[in-house]
Amino acid sequence: MFVFVVCSCTGSKEQQEEKRPNILYIYTDDQTIRTLGSYAQSHPWVQTPNIDKLASQGVRFQNSYTGPKCVPSRGTALTGMFQHNYTKETAYWPAEFRKQGYHTGMIGKWHWNVPRHDATWDWSAVWEHHLPGNGKNYYWGQSLRMNGDTLLELNQYSTDAYTDLTIDFIEDRANEKDKPWYFWLCYAGVHGPYTPADRHKQDYLDAPEIPIPVDVFGPRPKKPEYMYDLTMFEKDSQGKPTDDKGRSLDSWVKQYNQAVRSIDEGVGRIMKALEESGQRENTVVIFTSDNGYAWGQHGFKLKVAPYDANQLTPLIVSQPNLIPQNEVCNFPVNGADIIKTIHSLTGVTPSNRLDGRDFSDLLANPKQKKWDSEPMIQIYTGTMYGGVAEITDELKLARETDNWEKFVVHKTGIRAWMMMRKDNYKYVRYIYKDYIEELYDLEKDPEELYNLAVDGQYHQLLEKYRLETEELFKANGATFVDILPEPKVESI
Repeated sequence: MFVFVVCSCTGSKEQQEEKRPNILYIYTDDQTIRTLGSYAQSHPWVQTPNIDKLASQGVRFQNSYTGPKCVPSRGTALTGMFQHNYTKETAYWPAEFRKQGYHTGMIGKWHWNVPRHDATWDWSAVWEHHLPGNGKNYYWGQSLRMNGDTLLELNQYSTDAYTDLTIDFIEDRANEKDKPWYFWLCYAGVHGPYTPADRHKQDYLDAPEIPIPVDVFGPRPKKPEYMYDLTMFEKDSQGKPTDDKGRSLDSWVKQYNQAVRSIDEGVGRIMKALEESGQRENTVVIFTSDNGYAWGQHGFKLKVAPYDANQLTPLIVSQPNLIPQNEVCNFPVNGADIIKTIHSLTGVTPSNRLDGRDFSDLLANPKQKKWDSEPMIQIYTGTMYGGVAEITDELKLARETDNWEKFVVHKTGIRAWMMMRKDNYKYVRYIYKDYIEELYDLEKDPEELYNLAVDGQYHQLLEKYRLETEELFKANGATFVDILPEPKVESI
């Protein structure tokens, strides 16, 4: 195991404390891996030099499924549990970090339950996104609840303001070296309406047009029925995708990437502050997003769906002299894995259960051919959280009444789903009656265009993956698996 804290070391308490790393967890909103120049999937004109530099200084994960959507992803980030396990009453794990000697802080979009400043944070600046009227001002006109008390009105672009306050925190901790710190920076960008800072509104306007995703309009006869002809775009006179007001997909994608530019600048300023304050060497920097985002792929302008285009997020982990530089790891990981690994890196003992897997071994050796771990799983159950009994009651009612509409979790028709990644394959099981599954060979079909679940020659493999997924979820507290409706198996 790759562990930063040497628990058996000798010396003074202060010397031992010094060995415990700070954790800076940078968490953006709706940011796909296609927005960073360090990822091969990005458009060639994308410019993110500071985050790319961070990637060159650490390990970049190619297959990160942080969470399915903003709210459940943040619930996992605060509890270390899968969506089917945590409830609004579940304690937040940073509270245990405080008890075990860490100074804790956070800033930005919370979006899960009511902020618990006193129990969880030594310092907090919360954008109370969940309150009426606050959900639209992602970029301008925000106010932050400071330390659970007074409101700080922001008179600047939110990404810049969050960066300024984060640097204040970092500089303050440089003057208080008595204990390590954990800081969760939750940028509101690049969530819609994808508003760039004024200084970036001209960026990329002369860049080449983006390639049009091959299945932006469908039909998709081998996918589940909601996907057959789903599209969130219309065709212009040339057959290119536009929104319902005639604005092109290309222009939206460029504006979206313009909004990433200020995040990249913020990361650069924060890394400089760590360096200049003498804290970089002892700080693990983790950069990721709450979920990915599809732009035309499979017809979507959305996250939520279980496809890589919708779900894959950047994930970069860096610490000088301890984590290898400029390495790529292809093993799939998720948001619960990140929290489990943070505990491993710091040596903090959790007081509650943590789902997920410790991937610190991958940080030590990202190129290893085989990782001794169970396959990665992810789940999305709409607005139903935790309390496995509650979900079981919903399933029982659905089965008794033969009404499964509770499990249609988006207006596009997306059903609640469970997913497993193992070897080259991804398996998706929907929580819905008489619904086909999905199985993709991601090595041969990275765009997930050909659903092997409806190909008879793969039905034996399909059954194997179905059973293994069920067992993994049951092992992770999902007792409701035993009363799931049977999927529909057919050949198309």
